[in-house]
Amino acid sequence: MSSEKAPSTSELFEVASQDSHLQKKLRFVHILDSVQTALTLLGLLMGLTVLGVSSNTLSVYNYTKPLPGSFLSLWPQEFNIQPAVALVACSAIITVLHIVALVFAKVQFLRTTSTIQISLSFALPFISLVAALIAVIFFYSVNASDSVDTFLSWTCRWRSVPMWTQPNWGTLCKQSKAGIYLSILLIPVEAGALALSGWLMKERNYVERYVNARKSPTPS
Repeated sequence: MSSEKAPSTSELFEVASQDSHLQKKLRFVHILDSVQTALTLLGLLMGLTVLGVSSNTLSVYNYTKPLPGSFLSLWPQEFNIQPAVALVACSAIITVLHIVALVFAKVQFLRTTSTIQISLSFALPFISLVAALIAVIFFYSVNASDSVDTFLSWTCRWRSVPMWTQPNWGTLCKQSKAGIYLSILLIPVEAGALALSGWLMKERNYVERYVNARKSPTPS
């Protein structure tokens, strides 16, 4: 993996001003870069939404869960909240990674250092993809159990029962479904971002080699 820096903006402009092929390549790279930024923003918004709804469900549970020794409880005695915890943890990781990716995209020093650029371009969407997969797989593996209730199974079972105070079963059921459905949708988004990173890096490397070749003196 090369540690040399990519051509500066002024060098690109100087060569591109006299080369129509390079101009087309730079426009294409700019389009790919814009799509990558859009996917990063989409992933950030989805991650924040999953984090928000999942955190709210856990907050409601912690507020309304029975105290030790209570005889009357709105929640079952055997209750597994780990799927909701997994959604919170994984969406928090995804949110942080997407914020880092957006900061990285705006810092010129990082964008022009090949080693850092390659590492972050692939690592951030890959880790986000793994986090989304872990959350979804764990969620459905636990919810497949018929012996222990989860947040989704319990709240959706009682969603038709009107509640004037927390826990509002209908709202919590919708939030639980929104959290897992958005996590599922995050998988193709992150996979697309990872594939796009590879494509974008290939095009940038081509531009870098092309510009460096044009700058090199031609042997007489």
